[in-house]
Amino acid sequence: MTAAAAKALRKPAPPRKAAPLLPPRDSSDVALIFVVAVLCFLACLAAVAALAADRAAHGWSTELNGSATVLVRAGPGETPDAAAARAAGVLAGVKGVAEAAALEKEKAQALLQPWLGQDALLDDLPIPRLVTVDLDTKAPATAQAMTQALKGAGIDATVDDHSLWLKEIERGGEIARAAAIAVAALIAAAAGAVIAFATRAGLAARRDLVGVLHLAGAEDRFIAALFQARFARLAALAGLFGAAGTAMIVALARALGGGAGLTPVLPLAWTDLLAVLPCPLAAALIAATAARITAMGLLREMP
Repeated sequence: MTAAAAKALRKPAPPRKAAPLLPPRDSSDVALIFVVAVLCFLACLAAVAALAADRAAHGWSTELNGSATVLVRAGPGETPDAAAARAAGVLAGVKGVAEAAALEKEKAQALLQPWLGQDALLDDLPIPRLVTVDLDTKAPATAQAMTQALKGAGIDATVDDHSLWLKEIERGGEIARAAAIAVAALIAAAAGAVIAFATRAGLAARRDLVGVLHLAGAEDRFIAALFQARFARLAALAGLFGAAGTAMIVALARALGGGAGLTPVLPLAWTDLLAVLPCPLAAALIAATAARITAMGLLREMP
């Protein structure tokens, strides 16, 4: 035997890397990641829809808050156009009114066409005139102040400050936000249930390993932490996939749709992409919590 061979035999073998107690990959991981990714995708869509609905409601409220409409009825010996012009002049002098303009007859008829039709709009049909009022955004005039000014000038008119529409829009915005929160909570509960089921299946498949760990003196908290870390990593990866899918859809809709996106009723903004950033972390936290609670409960039942 040569000296080199003898030296090689005397050389200690390199230490073997310890295998993880749980395999890094499992055949069911792909299905689990897919299901959680779909749930995260739906949750992110709900969050973006809530932001868009809130933005739309705020925009409509701002427009209605800054304007009013006055319905003017002509008095005896006065044409509707003259009554509307006189009402616009009176309203322009009210404190808190930025601008008042009488709506032309053609525009008033255009507003009635969807309900009456073109043939019903006869020239002798008594169509009331409208006056559009732009209010001062800092100190807008009230409907009561405008009504008193019109009555003082002897003008028969009705002031609509859009308060009824504002209440409905605010109510719709609150419903949209509540619905989005409810959907997100439901999806989070579904994700937690999926992770709990996967944890239960993982513990059942490794019952022998858990028994050996118990005999070796491992505590339940240590064993539960193994499943907690495993499913947290899988959920974070799934959350990343779901958030990326939502971000691509939002970016595509925002880029192709111009200023308001593909859905002007629910306007999208580039800042909505920030709403999907917490998704991987939230998915990991939900998965870790569900896995730990499930694992601890099952481990206490084991002999």
